[in-house]
Amino acid sequence: MPRLTSPAPLADDLDLSLDLIARAHAVPVPDDETALKLLTDEELRPGLEAVIADRTGGDELWVFAYGSLMWRPEFDFAESRLGTVRGFHRRFCLLQRRFRGTPDKPGFVLALDRGGLCRGVAFRLMGTDLHQILMPVWRREMRGMGYVARWLPVATEGGTVPALTFLVNRASDRYSGRLTDAEIADRIAAACGHLGPSAEYLFRTVEACAALGIRDRHLWSLQKLVAERLRARIGLTADPA
Repeated sequence: MPRLTSPAPLADDLDLSLDLIARAHAVPVPDDETALKLLTDEELRPGLEAVIADRTGGDELWVFAYGSLMWRPEFDFAESRLGTVRGFHRRFCLLQRRFRGTPDKPGFVLALDRGGLCRGVAFRLMGTDLHQILMPVWRREMRGMGYVARWLPVATEGGTVPALTFLVNRASDRYSGRLTDAEIADRIAAACGHLGPSAEYLFRTVEACAALGIRDRHLWSLQKLVAERLRARIGLTADPA
């Protein structure tokens, strides 16, 4: 499991921390390549070509980030803006049986599901070869068949831009439907894969949102609930001495 290091403190009302996560998930988890089928670049290429063909909006190329792309972009970018997508909301609704979970204890990653709105970051990408520029992020988001890609209007202070956005694939067996925050927190707190705990993904996203001034009720509720469960986990497994 990657070493966890603590960043600068966040807002006072955030309960989750990397130290708590590391203490609750101290045992590394080996990778299981059979846990999730991943598409090859050859299998991914037709979908990328199709989405590029559907692109409108001039010469600029934008990608909308609302989860891990906010804190670990898969591309070089020339500009970033806070932006809002309407008609979809950010939610932990995509099961993760590999990377940050296992088949027995799947974690969650974020996706955009129907209804509401989502504040995130619109990145303007650099370069002219669209296939070459987009393949790294396309591979990252689409190889597990959990997302569908759409060009959505993103409202920013500099105007509305069409951005490539990854929505939940409701036809995927990874789609969880609408569970309660308590049910989601149970799974996030328990899950860990070879890339680390599911709770770290949650923490990093909350950290990024806090730094950007984005307050998301779903995320803030979950980080509190997950922290409570991790503390209980430590209390049950800690040496009484």
